[in-house]
Amino acid sequence: MNKIVVYVAGSFLLLTSFAQADNWPHWRGESGNGVSTTAKPPIQWSATKNVKWKVAVPGLGSSSPVIWGDRVFVTSAVGTENSKELQFKLFCFDRKTGEAKWEKTAVVATPHQGTHNTNGFASASPCTDGEHVYAPFGSRGLYSYSMDGELKWKRDDFPPMKTRNSFGEGSSPTLEGNKILLPWDHEGQSFLYALDKLTGKDIWKTPRDSATCWATPLVVEHAGHKQVVMNGQKIARAYDLETGKELWHCNGQTERPAASPVAADGLVFVGSGFRGAYLGALRLDGRGDIKGTKHVAWEIDKDTPDVGSLLLSSGRIYYFKDKVGILTCVDAATGKLHFGPVRTGLNAIYASPIAAGGFVYLTDRSGTTVVIKDSATFEIAATNSVDETVDATPAPVDRELFIRGQKHLFCIGE
Repeated sequence: MNKIVVYVAGSFLLLTSFAQADNWPHWRGESGNGVSTTAKPPIQWSATKNVKWKVAVPGLGSSSPVIWGDRVFVTSAVGTENSKELQFKLFCFDRKTGEAKWEKTAVVATPHQGTHNTNGFASASPCTDGEHVYAPFGSRGLYSYSMDGELKWKRDDFPPMKTRNSFGEGSSPTLEGNKILLPWDHEGQSFLYALDKLTGKDIWKTPRDSATCWATPLVVEHAGHKQVVMNGQKIARAYDLETGKELWHCNGQTERPAASPVAADGLVFVGSGFRGAYLGALRLDGRGDIKGTKHVAWEIDKDTPDVGSLLLSSGRIYYFKDKVGILTCVDAATGKLHFGPVRTGLNAIYASPIAAGGFVYLTDRSGTTVVIKDSATFEIAATNSVDETVDATPAPVDRELFIRGQKHLFCIGE
């Protein structure tokens, strides 16, 4: 059984980002927790059944699709005649038909560093506020486009990332108000940037004592002030959204974390699972080092996720063990076990779990998605496959599910 340490409870107001429930503006969804509160996509499909359309996506990328209105956006790195050079592209597809509305080449460049054999050079996911779409390509820059594909600004002056073991880049930005939050954790000097979303200029730039990390920032609110919570090498940290000043930190994370935080009801949950295991429920009113204090509500030190992020739905946290298809579900308020660790029939896990319409969607690298009921007991409702590799997290909107495979973008709908 998981080891759980519980401290005195507290109650604080927490609000999350992304107000648009009928879109999927960020790879973590409308709240940053991996949940759609309005979507009711199918629970059964195959490579042909319940596929409204599928379209080939040139090049390689494991970035997740984002959806706003009638547009679906994905990024990719497309080869050229020069074997070392890549075109870094943003694609916009028509949501109803899958037809290409437009595509833009942000930059043509030769990567300065290699990448893991399961990673590519377009792993960071775009995000949108319905007025602009932001395409992140790591060391190749961040690009802002109108919804019709007009380049508004670019930032290509960031220092090149040097990732651990040349595993490649992949941290995605987060939008909050007038800011776009861009993590820059690597083996050199790390930073968290807050950029003006209309100009791309720095609002603040905070140094981070963290090595390579692939997590995404999460914005939460406590006592009328917003914090940016970021996973990191050995330590999770929170920063004041307006100034970038560090507010608190908590030791316990493992090496080179990739999983992104989730939050609700006054708690933020941060976990990692490479060369160790840690999941902590952290309160937002702490300052300085909160490890071992009342500001840590509970902790778990077994079976925590590596690449796939946590899912927080209906007061429950779902997560995989390491990178394998062994699932655990715990109560978010107490950390007490609902079920697991249980085998799901899935294998290698890169995509994060999502929830919609009373179900949880679990996807592995083979392209298989196991759909379970969103409940405190483990019950498989369906098992499906698109018959190609899937590393990206699916996106549920209305009665559709968008799955980005290695070769195609699928729109699943009845």
